[in-house]
Formats: sequence, structure tokens, C-alpha cells
Amino acid sequence: MDIREAAQTLLRANRRRTRDGHQYTVPSPSTYPYQWLWDSCFHAIILAKFDPDAAKAELFSLLSRQLKDGLIPHMIFWKPKLSRPYNVWWDKGGVSSITQPPMLAYAAWEIYEQTKDRAFLKEIFPQMLAFYTYLVEKRDPHDHHLISIVNPDESGEDNSPRFDTALRVKSNISFLSHMLKRHQLVTANRTCSFDPLVCMHERFWVKDVPFNAMMVKNLEILAKIARVLGDAEAEQFATLNHDLIKFTMREYLMAEGVFWSAIGLEHGHLKVSTWAHFIPLFAGLYTPEEAKAVVDEHFHNTETFRSSYGIRTVSKQEASYRRDGFWRGPIWFAPHWFIYKGLKDYGFEAEATWLSKATIELVERHGFREYFDPETGKAYGAHNFTWGTLVLDMMEDV
Repeated sequence: MDIREAAQTLLRANRRRTRDGHQYTVPSPSTYPYQWLWDSCFHAIILAKFDPDAAKAELFSLLSRQLKDGLIPHMIFWKPKLSRPYNVWWDKGGVSSITQPPMLAYAAWEIYEQTKDRAFLKEIFPQMLAFYTYLVEKRDPHDHHLISIVNPDESGEDNSPRFDTALRVKSNISFLSHMLKRHQLVTANRTCSFDPLVCMHERFWVKDVPFNAMMVKNLEILAKIARVLGDAEAEQFATLNHDLIKFTMREYLMAEGVFWSAIGLEHGHLKVSTWAHFIPLFAGLYTPEEAKAVVDEHFHNTETFRSSYGIRTVSKQEASYRRDGFWRGPIWFAPHWFIYKGLKDYGFEAEATWLSKATIELVERHGFREYFDPETGKAYGAHNFTWGTLVLDMMEDV
């Protein structure tokens, strides 16, 4: 199997065009027929390598439905299908009412690195800046310098056990019951018009480690973009908030050598061991000594995260661990990619190579599937799922 050719073929096959000229990529035609925020960022990162014009179109399409307050919806229902429940739950005029992990600046920079197209950066920069400004101003209403999410779906990890306490559910909750609980949260948040301050206080208020780690990394890149464009004020905004969130994450979310998501004004730790221990590598949040300890104690531990097929999204020791439980244990390619990039940044070459090979082997064995059983390697979920194309960014070691 030529993975590079297969990945490019998949991204082209999943490409869609709207009547008004927008172009985007669906994550999976049969399962995910809309446009998603962080999925489009992943698409742009890979498309930049072989089709930068399509990568640009992906981001232009995403930004075309940005809300007036700066929020970028996590879904755009270009072609609604009423048989899909989530377009009914989330709908706010053809888009969803919540957001997703802020990988936009990273994706834009990858396109710039490939094209050196300063005009492209200049065109999308005002909307990018508005998005990150929204997160800083609206999702941190008490100036604690940690960005909050108002629903588990904003993390991109819908039923992760990191959120069980905040949702007030038990660790053995079923997939369907968890979905209904999140639906109830959406319904409740409609009564406060999804206002972050009101909704977070009353219902769900989580300072999630992956979301904030991605925010830190993307603010670092947003500052670089601002320097390229000569926007000193925007660079200062990005640098200041990068530093504040990075410092606060270490101050309030770190314990026992790793980072934990937290809840409420007192930053109470949500003590569930998930792959969130690793994503701070991606954002440069650990010292070199701390990073080595995390790799030694968690990445290499076969009784917790490491399996023969890759890295579990939830520690095997957790009561909530389910090998086929969507985000409650299975292997996913996006976490693999984030962990891989972090390992490379810290110089863990052998570990990065192992993770790259494990990812490639899953693609060669099953094609582009959604997620995988860490105990058997069995594939689950969507077919023709674009997250697998992230492997193209993990192949330099192989």
C-alpha cells in the first residue's frame, strides 16, 4: 500500500464544493458529512504538502461562517441531513453553537511554510485574531488565564472520562447514555443562549488540558504570523496570553508530574488519566526533566497507556477504560500525531519512530478507519476517515 498516494486520494475523494463556491473536506462521507473545525485544520495541515490551494480553500470555507463575536463553530451544516441528530441539537442558523480545539493558526502557518504566501496570511489574519480574542475574552471571564469549554464536544473527545465528574455521570456510563447527557446539556444551554459566563457557572465549566495546550501552541504561532505581517499589537496580544496561559497551566493544572483538566473557580483537578498527560509535550509545557519522566513513567508503561498497537487514549488502570469505548480507551490518530510532534520537539527520537511505525501499521492493516482497539488492533467506527492522513506528517522517521 502506498500510503502517501492513498492519503491524497482520500482527501480528494472527500472534497466537497458548495453552491456559493466554498470548498471543504468531509471527515467521512457516510458518518461525518459536514465540515468540522479541527478536522479542517488537520486537512489543511496535510493538504499544504501537496495541494496548498485546497488547503487555503479549507480554511476560507471554515472562516466563512464565523460568528460576529469571533467564535468559529465546530460544525458547518453545508448540506443538512435531518437523520443526523447533532445538526438538530447544535443548529444556530446552519452552524453549531459551540467551538472546537483552536488549531487554526497552526494550520495557517503550515500553509505559509509551504507557500510563503504572505497575502494569504494577511487575508485571514483578522478572522484568526478575532477567534483567539473571543477565547481569551469570553472563555476566561474571571481572568484566570485558562480557557474553559462549555461542553465535552468542544474538546473533540465527546465521551472522554475526563468529563465524567463535570457531567455528573458514572464511569460505567454507556455510549448512548453519555450522548443523551450531552444532549441535555445543549438543551439547558439554549436557555442562556450559550452565554459562556452563565452556562459555565451553572452547568459545565472545564479548563481542559488538551484545549489549553493547543491554545498555547497556537498563540505562539499567532505571534509569529503577526511578526510576518508587522502587526506589533497583535503580536503583543498573542505573546502575552501565550505566556499567561502557559504559566497558569503549570501553576494550577500540574500535579504528580503531569497535567490534569480542572473544574470551577477553584481549579479542582479531574483525576482521570488520559492521553492529556502527553499533549503538553506538543505545547512545550514540560521541562526536559519532566518530559523524560512522563515518557519513562507513562509512554513506556504497558499497564497504562502503551499497547502493541499504539497509545491508549485512557489509562488501562482507569475504571472508565473501555477498549472499544470511542474516547474511553481506543487508539485515535489525532492523539498519535500530537504526541509524535511533542516527542520530536523534545528529542525523543526512538519513541517518535515507534509511534510513527505503529500508526503506519494500523493504516496498512485497516486503511483509514476512525479508531482502534488497543488490545487487538481491531478497527472501529467510520470508514474513509481523514484523520488517518495525518500519518503523512509522521513518516520522516520511517
